[in-house]
Amino acid sequence: MKKHTLLCLFLSTTLTCLTVLSTDKPNFVVLFADDMGYGDLSSYGHPTTRTPHLDRMAAEGVRLTSFYCGAPVCSPSRAALLTGRYPIHAGMPRNTGPGSETHLPKNQVLIPQILKPAGYRTMAVGKWHLGHQSDDVMPTGRGFDHFFGLPYSNDMIKPWVQTDLPMYLYRDTTEIEEVGHDQHYLTVRYTEAAVSFIQESANERKPFFLYLAYSMPHLPVMTMHERSGRSAGGHYGDVIETIDWSAGRILDELDSLGLDKDTLVVFTSDNGPWHDLPDRMLQAGNERWHTGNAGLLRGAKGTTYEGGLRVPGIFRWPGVIPKGRISSEMASTIDLLPTFAAAAGANIRQKIDGYDILPFLKGEAASPRNEYFYSQSDFFEAVRRGPWKYRLRTNVDAAELYHVDRDPSEMYDVIDRHPDIAQDLDKALRFKAKLYGAKLRDQ
Repeated sequence: MKKHTLLCLFLSTTLTCLTVLSTDKPNFVVLFADDMGYGDLSSYGHPTTRTPHLDRMAAEGVRLTSFYCGAPVCSPSRAALLTGRYPIHAGMPRNTGPGSETHLPKNQVLIPQILKPAGYRTMAVGKWHLGHQSDDVMPTGRGFDHFFGLPYSNDMIKPWVQTDLPMYLYRDTTEIEEVGHDQHYLTVRYTEAAVSFIQESANERKPFFLYLAYSMPHLPVMTMHERSGRSAGGHYGDVIETIDWSAGRILDELDSLGLDKDTLVVFTSDNGPWHDLPDRMLQAGNERWHTGNAGLLRGAKGTTYEGGLRVPGIFRWPGVIPKGRISSEMASTIDLLPTFAAAAGANIRQKIDGYDILPFLKGEAASPRNEYFYSQSDFFEAVRRGPWKYRLRTNVDAAELYHVDRDPSEMYDVIDRHPDIAQDLDKALRFKAKLYGAKLRDQ
């Protein structure tokens, strides 16, 4: 009893000693960057930007090198993660924004709506971008207990987007302040809100799901003044290193509360880097080099080449996921919903496209994902099965075939050498398009 009292005194500053007692269900934290490329972290090969906290997270868990987001643009990718469905299946194939009536259909069931009946507290922090037209399409109308963040991308104000609608920072459904060009402390404020939620959940001794969707490094990129000019990677590097700081702050808080071994933390990005910037973005301080890189991968945001959808994927759960693994087996953000549901003992209430990948993450089985379909807007454009990727060329009556294990840069089209493989993958792509009422580029 004396030792327990001393432990509580040591651990608690503002929290009670009950905080260190774990629940019987795991916690889930998703750290979701915006427009971060496959090659933007030092653990994924960046030569100058330093990301020690995310590198430590990878060293203490598993780092995936064939991890795919749901789409190469913002809203569809977020819909895919939260519903466990391809964006076309989720009814959100395109972006929304100020003045748009588009939102994630209300009949879609999201991760928080699955976890809440299992006793979870839930919070969304950061960029939402799945609808803002009424309270019931905002996060608190879609299963989240709380929300702190922006309704859509941080550039969706003048001069970058021609709208007269102001952009507000929200707390739940309340507009608390207008957000303009000064976004230097946005990542800091998101992090503070996330840490507070973790502390409150610990005090209530309830399992939680935290979805922290950073606004950065989507342009315009900004970071707190105290970290500006510190990165050898330049201004963009400063922003990436601030996100790394934020991830470290989350990990440290989990550790200090004794929740480290009860929490699965995932870090990934919504799509690849935003290259080929439109002229509207090249003003008010933005430069072409204020975007990331896809490493050795071809393509970027907005494309169905690997650089558009293959993103960092780091999973950490001490004592459950073995340390130091690196795997090239496929997995996707659409696999998060069934993985969380299985770990929490929660019921899935709709047909999904994802798989429970926890046995794979634990090193107990191969990844259940051997096939992945690439979509852009209303179209299915490509499919990967094992090492083979078949892709329809945009607006051209032709196709490409790549062996992306030996040619991840998609430099060598080998469709003429393997017509049988191309034919099989073409059938799979057309079947999936028909199943979900999608289009194909050659139709």
